[in-house]
Amino acid sequence: MIEQTIHEIWGRELKLSDFSDHDDFFALGGHSLIMTEIQKAIAEKLGVEVPMDELFRQNTVHKISTHIGSLLAVS
Repeated sequence: MIEQTIHEIWGRELKLSDFSDHDDFFALGGHSLIMTEIQKAIAEKLGVEVPMDELFRQNTVHKISTHIGSLLAVS
C-alpha cells in the first residue's frame, strides 16, 4: 500500500504514467520544487513527515517506501 501510494504521488507530481519503482527521481526529471510537493503529499496521504534530505537520499519509490514503512513500524 505504501509503495503504491508513493508511486501515485510521484506520477502525479512528475507528470509521468509509466516508470519503475526503482527509477531514480532525478533521472525522471525531478528537482527540489517537485520534491517539496511530494513531501507535502506524503504527509497528507500517509501522515508521515519525511525530512527533505531523507527524500533526496531515498531517491526511488521503492527506497522511500521502505524507509516510510520502517518509520511507521516504529510508531
